[in-house]
Amino acid sequence: MKVAVLGAGAWGTALAISLAARHEIALWTRSAADAEALGASRRSRYLPEATLPEAIRVDHRLAPSLADAGLVIVATSTAGLRETAHAVARIDATPSLAWACKGFERDTRALPHEIVADVLPRATRVGALSGPSFALEVARGQPTALVLASRDGAFAATTAAALNSERLRIYSGDDLVGVELGGAVKNVIAIAAGIADGLSLGRNARAALVTRGLAEIVRLGTALGGEKETFMGLTGLGDLVLTCTGDLSRNREVGVRLAQGKALPAILAELGHVAEGVQSAPAVLALAHERGVEMPITQAVCAVLFDAQAPADAVRQLLARDPKPE
Repeated sequence: MKVAVLGAGAWGTALAISLAARHEIALWTRSAADAEALGASRRSRYLPEATLPEAIRVDHRLAPSLADAGLVIVATSTAGLRETAHAVARIDATPSLAWACKGFERDTRALPHEIVADVLPRATRVGALSGPSFALEVARGQPTALVLASRDGAFAATTAAALNSERLRIYSGDDLVGVELGGAVKNVIAIAAGIADGLSLGRNARAALVTRGLAEIVRLGTALGGEKETFMGLTGLGDLVLTCTGDLSRNREVGVRLAQGKALPAILAELGHVAEGVQSAPAVLALAHERGVEMPITQAVCAVLFDAQAPADAVRQLLARDPKPE
């Protein structure tokens, strides 16, 4: 099967490398200069440790990349999903499409499936590809498990089977909202975990934070229509644990550097990659307020990110909360 991977950042490049063992891959990047450089060097500036197989065709032209593709995977950030979906719609209004981004659109607070439904209303064979996955490990061929969730069960099952391999295990599911909520909110909790680690609060504190963070994800996720069981799986607990504990986690690193006293703009400039939790945190908190869902960890993260609250003070306030039944 030909798979068009749209977006040649770290995640798009890693997916292209992994899938190239079994499929014909077209890797699209909107920049002609980036396409030329990547095509020549076979190394991405976002993932310099990995080498792009010669069989992967890199192109800045979208139409040739989409031609004859049995599946389109959008691997941009959530902020770039709408623009990319519009570009796809001008060429093909009914693609088989999956998106591999996590989070909320900044201005609309829309989840990725809502963006795709708005831009590609006639496309029904669509779904979210998500789960605990660091791009570098996927590119290296280290074992990883993901979920492809779609409201079209047949599409989810057949596409997951087609993409599945020994090193990249793909499960299928139909809880699109739950899968997307888990992937979005865990990034916010990971910032909190990074703050705790940056303040040297210890492993006990991290375990408590991950556990109570999962409770926040479940409360909001079920209030928005997700299934509780989803949040106990790969795209809930699995992704949360990885992002809160792994040294490759950009969101956790944001928290660590905040705890060290660095300013948010400087942190984001230093990282050079998107940290979706920063963009998602205000949307998560707004949705929690609208639904009457208590999310103290998320509230503390927003206070540190946007209200200039000192990380140590935010932690102190969390610890001072009245005890209650778990």
